[in-house]
Amino acid sequence: MGRLDGVTRLLHRATEWFERFLAVCIFLGVVIFTIQSVWAFRAMDWSQTESIYELIYRVLLAVIALELIRTLMTHDLQSVLELLAFVVARKTLKPDLSVYDIFLSVVAFAILLVCRRYLFLPAPAPTEPPPAPKESPAAT
Repeated sequence: MGRLDGVTRLLHRATEWFERFLAVCIFLGVVIFTIQSVWAFRAMDWSQTESIYELIYRVLLAVIALELIRTLMTHDLQSVLELLAFVVARKTLKPDLSVYDIFLSVVAFAILLVCRRYLFLPAPAPTEPPPAPKESPAAT
């Protein structure tokens, strides 16, 4: 079994390094995307509503990429939920959505909130009733 354990460790390490490589590639892509977005924003007509939508769209896309990097590096379930929340938010903010798409986005976001509540937030501590007031000796 020693040889199989060695292969398993090697594959695990190779996977970790490949994920790090992918994270670096995504980060470089975000940097290039951000620089190009700045140039695109300079040419936009900011009196148009579409410019604001484009700004939000690009910012959320960059945030999603950064959350993906965090998910690749940490393998944390909470970061996966946050990544999905940003994806749903980005999808919801598109101006050409149907009512059905908006409804599905709201349901998906509610499911993510429920998952976060029951998977990550600590259960509320049970509240004890306040102690009964002591009788003063003068009252007796």
